[in-house]
Amino acid sequence: MAPAAGERRPSFFEGIGALLAPFPGRLEFAVRLALICALTTLVVEIYQTPEPALAVYVVFFVMKPDRAASVVTSIVMTLLITLIVGLALALAVEVIEQPLWRVTAMTLVSFCLTFAASASKLKPVAGTVALITAYALDLLGSVPGGELATRGLLYAWLFVGIPAGVSIVVNLVLGPAPRRLAERALAHRLRCAATVLLAPESSARKAFEECLHEGPGEVPVWLKLAGAERTSPARDITALSQAARSTIVILSVVDFLTGDAGISFPASIRRRIAETLDGMAAILSKGSYPVEIALESYKDEAGLAPVAATALSELRTALSLFAEPPTPDPSPQPDPSPQPGAKPKGGFFLPDAFTNPAHVQYAFKTTGAAMFCYVVYLLLDWPGIHTCLITCYIVSLGTTAETVEKQTLRFLGCGIGAAAGLAAIVFVMPGVTSIGGLMGVVFLAALVSGWIAAGGPRISYAGFQLAFAFLLSVVQGAAPAFDMTIARDRTIGILFGDLVVSIVFTQIWPVTIAGRIDPAIAGLLRQLVALVSAASTLKRWGLAAEARAKLAAVEQDLDLARYEPPSIRPVPGWLDERREVVSILSSLQGPLLIGADQESAGFVGTARRLERLAESLDAAVEPEGPVSETTVAPSGSEPVPRPADSSEISAAVEAPLVKLEQLVGNLSEYAAQEMAGYSPA
Repeated sequence: MAPAAGERRPSFFEGIGALLAPFPGRLEFAVRLALICALTTLVVEIYQTPEPALAVYVVFFVMKPDRAASVVTSIVMTLLITLIVGLALALAVEVIEQPLWRVTAMTLVSFCLTFAASASKLKPVAGTVALITAYALDLLGSVPGGELATRGLLYAWLFVGIPAGVSIVVNLVLGPAPRRLAERALAHRLRCAATVLLAPESSARKAFEECLHEGPGEVPVWLKLAGAERTSPARDITALSQAARSTIVILSVVDFLTGDAGISFPASIRRRIAETLDGMAAILSKGSYPVEIALESYKDEAGLAPVAATALSELRTALSLFAEPPTPDPSPQPDPSPQPGAKPKGGFFLPDAFTNPAHVQYAFKTTGAAMFCYVVYLLLDWPGIHTCLITCYIVSLGTTAETVEKQTLRFLGCGIGAAAGLAAIVFVMPGVTSIGGLMGVVFLAALVSGWIAAGGPRISYAGFQLAFAFLLSVVQGAAPAFDMTIARDRTIGILFGDLVVSIVFTQIWPVTIAGRIDPAIAGLLRQLVALVSAASTLKRWGLAAEARAKLAAVEQDLDLARYEPPSIRPVPGWLDERREVVSILSSLQGPLLIGADQESAGFVGTARRLERLAESLDAAVEPEGPVSETTVAPSGSEPVPRPADSSEISAAVEAPLVKLEQLVGNLSEYAAQEMAGYSPA
């Protein structure tokens, strides 16, 4: 989460400590990944396949937290590499003896795959397949004949086939079910809420806020995979989906009760609610889910303020319906409530695949950087730095901010991994006399790298690069190796590839992440409009979960913006305004959810005001001319109605909403004009 304006930003070491802190399932994931890496090392060393380090490194791309996603990713990548190798074999007949056509084939295949990585559903795997394919075609230039070329391409298939096969076997035996991960995540959220209820000012508040701002996280994806596995009854999956929505409501209410609103809530009631939440978490941890939860009435409730009583009523409803599948309405009526936006129809390509030039530009930039590196190390006759070609596919992302952040983490990871690899060559490898010893070295390195890689996008790339540099340094061939020159050259190649991509992505068609922040905030505002206008409580809860997920995405983009070069980065004031807007929207979600459930008629005016703010942000993204404060102000010729109800909940909404209107209405003319030149990501 990006801190709000005026809020103390954690120090560097505090931030690193938070990113490396343990959480449920992190160690299990790292151990399983390390085991697969060690077993892959065993297989490639037994069969003496070339580039064993690359085969071991592919494990990091096929490995997912749950068994279903890991198995599916492994199968998909194997099928894709099979098709690609078949294409490469056909191309090899024509290009093996002709360097110009070989480079042309590499360029075309790379462009098509990187375009697919940006504009299609192959995004999770297309970049890795492009990496393997480009390197396979590169091998054609280093072999003397057709038979050896054919063997080289088949070995390229093994780069993916071996780690994918090992991953499938290990994950089927040891991998956690996606349902299990969903239950564990829900239990963790409930425990954090219980802890904060007992000690609102404790250090657990930070963990609670992370859960709150993460929203549903990956729980909906895990439950969808659990349904596809068909290892759990459909009713259980439906019940857990409802539990995920209810958990968002519980977190929002607890945040409202323990936040800065100054609501008085007796300690005795807090304790009993916390005990209930802990009991529910215990049931989820055992692989089941709680039903028929009744939060009894307390004598202390008689003295509660109206706003606290309203929040408690909402919490009681969320608990009573925690894992109760919704009952189908025998005579459903059309839902008049507004929708936050229609989802595009599914298809292989994204809706804007052939209309948004950013996809083609991304393919040009990635392929151009990779081919430049390829030509450089050919001209220098320095094949040891061939890792620069591979690196270009690994570090390229859609926006400049994401690419620079990834490169920063990779520079850091590369330095640590290369240093660890050289130290292992000097101090450890001389004592390694068997394949078991090499597997142990790989296991330990992959364990550390996997722990870092499991930490989310803010640090995971450092773990990937640490493993990449270490494996390329230590796993050099079919036997324990001690050649420090190879380690040196491969590290230089990684750093050179990072440098080339950095120059290309910051100087050629740079894409600022700021271009998608205002549209995302406008979408979040419309999500809140749909939330307060929803026709049913269950629908409102689902919209609240989606709103939390959108909020987390905007916060992450705001935090990434600082990685952009000054030439395209928004001015600090622009970012501070958006951070404050996001902070207010976060604080609004709790009272909006509670109030809309209890007094929906009184929030009609609130919905209209939120919609006006979204329209104002739309106008600020692409102004037709110089934008002044009156252009973007939310007020118009028609007065905006205020909520009809004057309860304390409405008052809790009114104060931040007024501040939000002032912020949007006072967007600086300079910032709005600057935004007119940004290309949407």
